[in-house]
Amino acid sequence: MDHDEGRVPSHEDIECVLLSQADIKGIVKRMGEELAEDYRESNPLFIAILRGAVVFFADLIRAVHCPMQIDFMAVSSYGSAAKSSGVVRILKDLDTPIEGRDIVIVEDILDTGITLNYLIKNLESRGPRSIEIAAFLVKDVPGQRSAVLPRYVGAHVPDAFVVGYGLDYDERYRNLPYLGVLKPEVYS
Repeated sequence: MDHDEGRVPSHEDIECVLLSQADIKGIVKRMGEELAEDYRESNPLFIAILRGAVVFFADLIRAVHCPMQIDFMAVSSYGSAAKSSGVVRILKDLDTPIEGRDIVIVEDILDTGITLNYLIKNLESRGPRSIEIAAFLVKDVPGQRSAVLPRYVGAHVPDAFVVGYGLDYDERYRNLPYLGVLKPEVYS
């Protein structure tokens, strides 16, 4: 049975499939249309947060039918741990000046928002016209509010360790074509 239709994982470390390839394609199409409508006149700069967002970013920018530019940033607050350390480091900064620009930060998953909040403050100091967030996923953690509220949201996911479609655990599983829940015994 195809994992897209039956949501059967194709990898032994995946407990269940949350979003199939078809689900992801629909999310990307919807978000691309929303972004194209909102930015059709402004030539925004889309910034991918490496590495997790790269797969989503590549699909998303192809679904946004308006003039745009792209750039990349790499930040870290995880290392090889399963939980954020809370210490944010910029590993790769932008090559494009952003003063007076409309900025869309494309993120893979938003949970606490600590890293993204730091990044937004850093970018705000550079004088952009606006900064918005396009998050593929928002993790719903009971009793926790994110430090950042994205304007564009692909899907909400439960408080589980999700991998696939660019998201990883210790640099593995990024190439899975769906979004799945990693079995706890893999990362505990």
